[in-house]
Amino acid sequence: MESKRVRELLGVDRAIIQAPMAGGITTPALVSEVSNAGGLGMIAAGSLAPDDLRRLIRETKEMTGRNFGVNLFIPRNFEVADSDIENALRLLRPAYDAFGLEQKAVTPAVPGDIREKFDGQLGVVIEEAVPVVSFIFGVPDADQLSRLKSSGIVTLATATTAAEAADIGAAGLDAVVLQGAEAGGHRGAHPGTSEDSLTGLMSLISESVERVDIPVIAAGGIMTGREIVSAGVLGAEGVQMGTAFLAVHESGAHPLHKKILTESADIPAVLTKLFTGRPARAVKNRFISEFGMFEDEMTAYPVQRSLTQPFQDASRSTGSPDYAMLLAGQGKQHARYMPAAELIGALASEVGGLGYDI
Repeated sequence: MESKRVRELLGVDRAIIQAPMAGGITTPALVSEVSNAGGLGMIAAGSLAPDDLRRLIRETKEMTGRNFGVNLFIPRNFEVADSDIENALRLLRPAYDAFGLEQKAVTPAVPGDIREKFDGQLGVVIEEAVPVVSFIFGVPDADQLSRLKSSGIVTLATATTAAEAADIGAAGLDAVVLQGAEAGGHRGAHPGTSEDSLTGLMSLISESVERVDIPVIAAGGIMTGREIVSAGVLGAEGVQMGTAFLAVHESGAHPLHKKILTESADIPAVLTKLFTGRPARAVKNRFISEFGMFEDEMTAYPVQRSLTQPFQDASRSTGSPDYAMLLAGQGKQHARYMPAAELIGALASEVGGLGYDI
């Protein structure tokens, strides 16, 4: 793997990015330990209020003097009527009943509020001089990108197709993260791209390196040195790994989430919109199996997430995986329970053992 460009761009010793995983997983401890070990730790900021993001950035700075990054969600327009919410709640009633939960009135988010939050988040990362900012679900507009670049911030964006990768290169970002179909978590499809686009990572790398001059960073199902080398042979210059860091000691993932990775080796991680309204890869469970027939009758992101959160929390609190969103990529059974620094060291050793460098 030729990773020099990415190492220099990100200011790291290893071209390994810890994927930004929302829901409290990317704690300052995890982000700082990855960065201290030579990789790039990333804060998942998509759902955070600007003030909460500022607090996490400052906590992380206290724990590392190395580069780290923040990931932001590009806002997207959506429409959700009260009747949509009422219908979804009616269909979800059995999941609430499983834990004796009352269904409370929901005040849906509106696109304007989400855009305002995004603008606030962008202001925070610029004010706090975060070294690296990445985006998912699209690319920032020219003015936003100009503000970041004038502040000396390195910019990355996620692509799920070679066409999206080309758009990222044309927009002037510094690198592209290629999200293969194997990846856990939300699909990062851009507006206008079918969310059903599921190109496997190896094909996506091959197609994309022919269309962009900026470095490509591979993501999706990468758990060991073998996958890192395979991606590098095809032209990737770095990797972004989520599920691999989900189980490390510093991860803020719920113990149930960590446990299910290896103990459910024969249970697949599948794509579903049930939990949040956007396609995301998660460990298949009772909720996905029994409610899958209603997927197209659920509400849009992020409203759907607020509808399922009560029974998700209840499921975790009882130690049951049945109704919890346990995001994971393919290859989850190779997750390792160890400190983040040890994982980076193990990956570097595995890559080195195959005659390559990361």
